[in-house]
Amino acid sequence: MPLLSACEDGQERDNQSLRGMLAKRFELTEDELTTRLPSGRQGVFDNRIAWAKGHLKQAGLIEIVRRGVYRITARGHEVLGENPQTLNIKYLKRFPEYVAFLSGGKNDKPKLAEPVASLTETPDELMAGGYKQLREALAAELLGRIRAISPSRFEELVVELLLKMGYGGTQEDAGRVVGKSGDGGIDGIVNEDRLGLDVIYIQAKRWEADIGRPEIQKFVGALAGNKASKGIFITTSGFTKGAIDYASQVNHRVVLIDGPALAELMMDHDLGVSTKDVYTVKRLDSDYFEED
Repeated sequence: MPLLSACEDGQERDNQSLRGMLAKRFELTEDELTTRLPSGRQGVFDNRIAWAKGHLKQAGLIEIVRRGVYRITARGHEVLGENPQTLNIKYLKRFPEYVAFLSGGKNDKPKLAEPVASLTETPDELMAGGYKQLREALAAELLGRIRAISPSRFEELVVELLLKMGYGGTQEDAGRVVGKSGDGGIDGIVNEDRLGLDVIYIQAKRWEADIGRPEIQKFVGALAGNKASKGIFITTSGFTKGAIDYASQVNHRVVLIDGPALAELMMDHDLGVSTKDVYTVKRLDSDYFEED
């Protein structure tokens, strides 16, 4: 309803002006305006505007004057005159064109499930939400399996992950587990680049309790003992505030990776996981339909 009201004066409105009017109408903050879908490809606010314009157009309440420019129709004015309490899918289904749109251009029963009339999220948001839930469930399952493996296997996993992330290039000896034979608290070493111009030292802790400042201090001491400037501390648990503050203050470059971040990296780089299904979501290419 707010989008249709924004076109009430009959003037042509482009995407930018509609966005500005609606942002002002809802008194949105900068954070709300810039919040993006989990895919990162589009803002949540812009996505909702796009879906609203699409549904209003299919119901014949607004029309496209030219690319990216909209105007209210006579039917749109009639709907505003009725002042419905809610302008939702259930309301729009009174228009034959909209019913045909839902049924894929046919007048018979839709073969696909119709959108819920009380829908408060766009299909993009619903898909993104479902994807997020699946990813969170997989992350929890991953961490459960990681915590069940031996400490030595965990050290191997960490080195393998860093190699998959591109550290060390393709050299066979780009990364190695040091473990118990290592030097004072160093579990692994990986080359930062293919040429091995610099190395990164690794500490891997398969713990349940959060890592505190003393453990980070020991790791920094091990880095100094090896004349190293960079290190990665990876755990299946988390880090206390004291540990995080200390790591940010030392001269050495120390990156802390907790359990959730570890699971995210493993999923992103296909370590310990495999692809189940792939869905390709396409959008209309407006440029294709432009005429000279």
